[in-house]
Amino acid sequence: MYPRSFHYHRASSLKEAITMLGQLGEGAKLLAGGQSLIPLLKLRFANPEHLVDLNFISGTSFIKEDGGALRFGAMTRHAEIENSALARTIPVLHDCAAGIADVQVRNRGTIGGSLAEADPSGDWANALITLDTTVHCWGPNGARAIPLNDFIQDAYTTALAHDELVSEVEVKMPAKGSGGAYLAFKRTAPVYPSASVAVQLTMAGEVCQEIAIALGCVGLTAIRATAAEGELRGKNLDDKTISHAAEAARAAADPQADMRGSAEYKRQLVVGLVKRAIAIAARRAHGEQIEGTHLYA
Repeated sequence: MYPRSFHYHRASSLKEAITMLGQLGEGAKLLAGGQSLIPLLKLRFANPEHLVDLNFISGTSFIKEDGGALRFGAMTRHAEIENSALARTIPVLHDCAAGIADVQVRNRGTIGGSLAEADPSGDWANALITLDTTVHCWGPNGARAIPLNDFIQDAYTTALAHDELVSEVEVKMPAKGSGGAYLAFKRTAPVYPSASVAVQLTMAGEVCQEIAIALGCVGLTAIRATAAEGELRGKNLDDKTISHAAEAARAAADPQADMRGSAEYKRQLVVGLVKRAIAIAARRAHGEQIEGTHLYA
């Protein structure tokens, strides 16, 4: 199917893009990487009157360390993060970027566009919610810094006004002794996961001092499994405590049956993914350099 007709506008700066959004009204949408938007256009689930293209704005794609945080330009491609030595210092970010769809999508899709779309099946929100993440936005009234927990409000719904855009994503560097992992289970590489899990923890010897566990594709937004975190915080990581945490994560999941599997099937996936992700994150926290790979049916 082909999209409905629309007017195309090419912005040369973020300021011009914001001005266009204000002038064109709520019938306008931004085009970043297009890997979420274009399929919706083709299916006619999205029917904007105007598209404002951000791809020709200079200085919007970057990865840099600044003041104890990594900062990503909104137009930074998934592949750039996958291949970044800086991003590898926070392994959950590298895992996420390297596992998104296939190489074609990773070379076009952007971190800012992914967060702004707030697709419940997307990867970035689930990985970033385990970290101290701030989304920097810019609109006609100036800049806003919004914690990721407040930025994504519901499926396909964010705190952005219609004439605002994402300019940057800021991720605080984790504490010493930290490790993380992001795992997803998919039928094939190009499709969305049936379920995904992100874990970020800090270890003191064998004791888990702090932990964040997030579940993806099993709710309308990424789910922080706080009860599962409580099963591990301040305790030794062993088979018993990890199993308790995985069962608590299963209870937190709220999946819907679809072509990727039944609700019960997805809950079972959560249990297995949580166990694997905790094990990988803990080994990384102890200094091991290991790869975390997605699982395929």
